[in-house]
This record gives sequence, C-alpha cells and structure tokens, in this order.
Amino acid sequence: MSEIWSVWYLIGAALVFWMQAGFAMVEAGFTRAKNTGNIIMKNLMDFCIGTVVFILIGFSLLMGEDLFGFIGKPGFDLFTAYESFDFSSFVFNLVFCATTATIVSGAMAERTKFLSYCVYSAVISALIYPIEAHWIWGGGWLASLGFHDFAGSCAIHMVGGISALIGAKMLGPRIGKFVHGPDGKIIKVNAFPGHSIALGALGVFILWLGWYGFNGAAATSVGQLGSIFLTTTVSPAVATVVCMIFTWVKYGKPDVSMCLNASLAGLVAITAGCDVTDCFGAIVIGTVSGVLVVFGVWVLDNVLRVDDPVGAVAVHCLNGIWGTIAVGLFATDAAPGYSIANASGETIVGLFYGGGFQLLGLQLLGFVTVAAWTVVTITLSFLAIKATIGLRVSAEEEITGLDATEHGLPSAYAGFAMLPDSNFEETPAVVTGDTPAAEAIPVKKMPVFADDSPKLTKVEIICKEARLERLKNAMMGIGITGMTVSHVMGCGVQKGKQEFYRGIPVEASLLPKVQVDIVVSKVPVRAVIETAKRVLYTGHIGDGKIFVYDVENVVKVRTGEEGYDALQDVE
Repeated sequence: MSEIWSVWYLIGAALVFWMQAGFAMVEAGFTRAKNTGNIIMKNLMDFCIGTVVFILIGFSLLMGEDLFGFIGKPGFDLFTAYESFDFSSFVFNLVFCATTATIVSGAMAERTKFLSYCVYSAVISALIYPIEAHWIWGGGWLASLGFHDFAGSCAIHMVGGISALIGAKMLGPRIGKFVHGPDGKIIKVNAFPGHSIALGALGVFILWLGWYGFNGAAATSVGQLGSIFLTTTVSPAVATVVCMIFTWVKYGKPDVSMCLNASLAGLVAITAGCDVTDCFGAIVIGTVSGVLVVFGVWVLDNVLRVDDPVGAVAVHCLNGIWGTIAVGLFATDAAPGYSIANASGETIVGLFYGGGFQLLGLQLLGFVTVAAWTVVTITLSFLAIKATIGLRVSAEEEITGLDATEHGLPSAYAGFAMLPDSNFEETPAVVTGDTPAAEAIPVKKMPVFADDSPKLTKVEIICKEARLERLKNAMMGIGITGMTVSHVMGCGVQKGKQEFYRGIPVEASLLPKVQVDIVVSKVPVRAVIETAKRVLYTGHIGDGKIFVYDVENVVKVRTGEEGYDALQDVE
C-alpha cells in the first residue's frame, strides 16, 4: 500500500509540473501578442533555472537537517550520497518551488528585462522560497507550533503574490496604462485586453487539473484524497459562480477574464486547508474568493495604481492570505486524516468549529512572519537588480514588444498580422514650415465620364461580421458575382457601446467590422444600396455605412480587358 502512495506522490509531482504549461497559457493569453514568446520563455526558464539553483542550494535549505528552526543545513547529498538520497522528495519540492517564481512573471509582464527576470527567479528559487518553506514543511519553527499550510496558500501563493506586488510597483505601469492630467495626477485607467481569451481559458483548465496533484499529492489515504478532491473542486466552482454574478450585476455583463481569475482564486484559497476543510468550509472560502479577486483587481488599478496584466496579485497574494487565515476558521476534525496539533500535541480546530482562537492565532502568526520575510528579501533583491542591470526595458522596446527586442522573434504568430497598440500617451505632432495649405494638402478631383461610356462604380459597405452571410447572399441574388471582403477596425460617430474589461471601461474607438468592396457596372448602383440597407438594418447603433465612389478603370490581368468588359463573366 505504501508503494502505491509513493507512486501517487510522484504522479502528483508530474501534475504540478504540468501546471507550468497552465501558467504559460494564462499569462500569454492575458497579455498582448507582441510579448507571447517572451512569456513562454520566462515560464520555461522558471523551471529550468529553478532546477539548477534548487540542486545547488535550494533543496538543502528546505529539507536539510534543521538548524535552529530557521533553515535546513546546506549539503550536497545529491552528489555525495546518491544511493540513499530521497529522489521523490527532491522532485516534489522542486516543482512546487518553480511555481512560486512563475507567479511573479505575470504581474511584471510586458516591460521586464529578460536578464533581470532570470536573476530574481533564481533568487526566489534558491533562497526566498526554500527558507520560508522550511519553516512550514521542513521541520522549522512554524511547523512545531502547529501552523498548517497543507499545499501552499502561504508558502507558495502568498509569497509569489507579495513578490509580484512589490515587483510590479517598483517596475511601474506599462506605457499608457494610466493617463495623467496636466497636474500629473492620474485621471483615467486604460484597459489592455489580453490578445487571446482562448489561451487564457486553456491555461485555467490546465491549472485546475494540475491542482488535484498540487493539493492531493501528499494525501495518505483514499478517504483523505477524496476529501481533498472535493474541496479542490467546490471552492473554485463557487468562486467562479459568485464572480460571474458579481460582475454581471456591477458591469452589466459577466466578465470572462475575471471569472477565469476567480477559478484560480478559489483554488489558491482552498490550498492551505484542502485536507482539513469540509464542504461547507470550501463553499464559504470559494464565495469570499469570488468577491475578493474582483475587489483586488479594482484596488490595484484605482487605489494602489499598480499595473498587473494578469491579475496575479489579486489571485495569489490576496487569496493566499485569505486561504491561510481560513484554516484557522474552518479546520474541522471531521476531515479524514486530520492531524493539526499545537506544540503540546493537543488537537486544535478552527474557530467556527469550536476551537477558539488558538489555531487562528497560529495562522495569523505564520502569515505575518512569512509575509515579512518575503517583503524584506524580495525588496532587497529588486533594489539590487535595479541598481545594477536594471529592471525595465526602454520605452521603445516596450512599444515594439519584447518578442522582437529581447529574443529576436518577429512574432510568436508567424503569418498573422497584429494590430498596433494605440493606448499609450503620445506627444501631439506639431506642424511647422511655410508651405501653403493648398499645396500641402492637394485635392484630387474625381474623373469625368463620357456620356457614351459605361460608368464603373465602387460600393464600399462597412457592417457587422454577423451580417456578412446575409449580405453576400443578397448581393448574389441581384447579380453581383464579385466582391472583396476584409476584416477591419473602425468606429462611427457614436464610437460604440461602452464595455468593460476586468472592471475597466474599454475605449471603443475601434471596433471589429467587415468591409465588403463591390465594383458594379451592369447592376444598378441604387439596387446594390437598397439591398444592402434592407439586409443590414436592425435599428441599432453599429448597423454600418455605405460609401459610393466613381472608378476610373478596371483591368483584368488574365485577359487584358479593361473597363466594362473586365467586369463581365463571359469568357
């Protein structure tokens, strides 16, 4: 039986490793396309650099012989006593370590130097995480007191979230995130929608799957594993439903990206107490998480003025803290394999299950001390990096995109044209010189058509993509056999209905539309116009516009025919 659980332990480690793919997809999807390759590279190097430093120092600091309850004794048993080395423990703790560093990358995305990222990722994996994790899991002082963090709400997610918050604050916002008034004060927050919600959703589902290993790998019985699976399912599901309702009421529509974040928030919050919480506790924890993640994003944007592209701080920092505290409220000895005990060996339970404030006090102590350790060490690390190699790329590099400037990658999506960014503040262009306006802006006169020559007319129709098929069929019905269809961005006088992305109004100055170009000669222009009006009309803003132009000439390349003849289908 013990061998079975040893195998499951390693399977759980593999599931946690698979979560790196989830983090990569979430971060890539919630950021702009020009930085996708950079995001992927960072997530890859999180694990690879983390492995190197974990071999050299991290693992021994975490799991080595306890020294004064503070750190593990440094050593190289991996090299000197390989035959008796605990391989499973090394791999399991390694994949957890890599997760901590990965959390930081999302909050600091799109403007961090890659070299700087590699340095602080190594510091987190080598020193910051192993030492505080030793306090909790390596036989350190917090564990001896009775502090409980089964799978890492505090040791991993809160630590990663705090590091992300400090890093994003020191780094500063992306260009154009905040608009400043004449007095320098922020007057507006811009939304930067992620380039692929599909990638983000895929990442969330990958993470959710991996979380069953994240929370459940250390289970020692079928009953305990089943209970962990239940709480790991209930909490994120409830959090997502609550977030959907909350954003639906507040913004008029359920926010997709926020709900994806809520799923992760519910998972983070239940991680510390997944083994000691019942279904009711998981429901309450998930409910709070669903609201907390929305509140956290709003606070970062509108109060703290911290730019977090993927919501890492709201998801991991705030809900890591909440999950740590929640153990002191909802821990119940009805959970299978319950083992929380104080320094005297007495079983203690949560406040809401009759245990008083003892466990809650221990959880608060653990939260405060681990948070203090993280704040001090990561701040010193960032300050050192900033003073030496620098944290942030140049404005030009940021606008161009880190794929090109940091990795020489023209695009992570070769063959696809990317829309340029338009949300950053620019200095208005100033026109100078003595050129008369009449010469500087020449007016092109329309061609004059002879009475006896067939007139060629271009009809340009801008409409909603949903109406394209109806328009196409209607045009073919009146004899139009040739048309050009393009996907475009544009706006009319009204500039569209205001929408929200993660609680921030989205500038609707450019909306996705379809442009249909038709050149007619035989079919009456009025017939084309009236047919288009009929099939496109809904009575709502955004139905579209029709532009009519004279065409000077048309040339059919294959035959050399010109004018009217070039538009006919007869061979």
